[in-house]
Amino acid sequence: MELLAPAGNFEKFLTALHFGADAVYLAGGRFGLRAFAGNFTDEEIVKAAKIAHEQKKKVYVTINIIAHDRDFEGLKEYLRFLEEAKVDAVIVADIGMLQFVRVHAPMLDVHVSTQANVINSYAANLMVDLGAKRLILARELSLEEIKNIRKNISSKVEIEVFVHGAMCMAYSGRCLLSNYLAGRDSNHGECVQACRWKYYVREVNRDDELEVQEDNRGSYIFNSKDLNMLPYLQELKDIGVNSIKIEGRMKSPFYVATVVNAYRRALDILPKKPNEELCQELLKTSHRRYTTGFYFGDKNLQNLESSTPVQEREFMAVVTEDAKDGMVEVEMRNKFSVGDTLEVLSPDKNFNKNILIKKIINSAGVGVGSAKVVQEKVKINCDLSLKKGDILRK
Repeated sequence: MELLAPAGNFEKFLTALHFGADAVYLAGGRFGLRAFAGNFTDEEIVKAAKIAHEQKKKVYVTINIIAHDRDFEGLKEYLRFLEEAKVDAVIVADIGMLQFVRVHAPMLDVHVSTQANVINSYAANLMVDLGAKRLILARELSLEEIKNIRKNISSKVEIEVFVHGAMCMAYSGRCLLSNYLAGRDSNHGECVQACRWKYYVREVNRDDELEVQEDNRGSYIFNSKDLNMLPYLQELKDIGVNSIKIEGRMKSPFYVATVVNAYRRALDILPKKPNEELCQELLKTSHRRYTTGFYFGDKNLQNLESSTPVQEREFMAVVTEDAKDGMVEVEMRNKFSVGDTLEVLSPDKNFNKNILIKKIINSAGVGVGSAKVVQEKVKINCDLSLKKGDILRK
């Protein structure tokens, strides 16, 4: 199966490739559902496609807003640009957008977004008839339902499913809470994540507000848990899934690195299950409590205690040059000091090894006790063969 990773900006794109993604999905400045991600300039899209193809990897560009007529302005020119940039596919959520792409950019493959709510074989076959090469199925499907859709569509059509990350309280993300409460259109990429807020209700004849509670555990009644299917990748492969997708274009490079690395390692040992150490990796980066979503009929999807994510490791630095002569250059992200032990996040054999910091040389070539200037490049002692792009965490 293809491992498909989020790329909210160019740094995250490079991170995803370094840690083993087979493909990335990203957006330009318009038409995507993550308007507040860093996103990509036209020049960056061209560069990303070139770098990915040199590594025999793929780039998919989202144009997955729920489009009004006014949103088609400039789309024809943008599609021509994407064709010339040789991106591997565009992701659409709207059948009008799908038809527009097929007419005006016939060389582009089209993937139908989870936002299109494909949940049955009839809808799947209609999308195929309209020219879709891949269906990103709705998250509300069970394994058995996905298996049935796979059986009832052409084997030439690919199926993609989400396996990890934030879930939405609305059907496959088609939500209006943000629009009503904050004036930011979630279906145009501006979601304020109003579902994560704490809510109260008031009975019409009472003056006081009552906190909404469920078994006295909390009141975040719209706040979902995060999806985590790491232990069940073989089950997805067995039913004919072609691509597994990680959510998170708004997440940090540390999140992308940690999650992509875990899923890459799990894929590479199939049909063997990931061990406990690998499963614990997914606790080290930002997450809410985990669930398997709708795949196995889990009825307990709400994260009632809090809307705040937690993580067990902090992103300290990223390696900017390969280690050499017992030293390595890193870019500081959070303060660390002589005497600290940092853990390595790497796609190779250095994964989860430790470095005891004995020496820090700042950008002026002076030895210091701590790295505390954000994004300063410093050199530290290193007895491991770290590579550019590896990450240090604490």
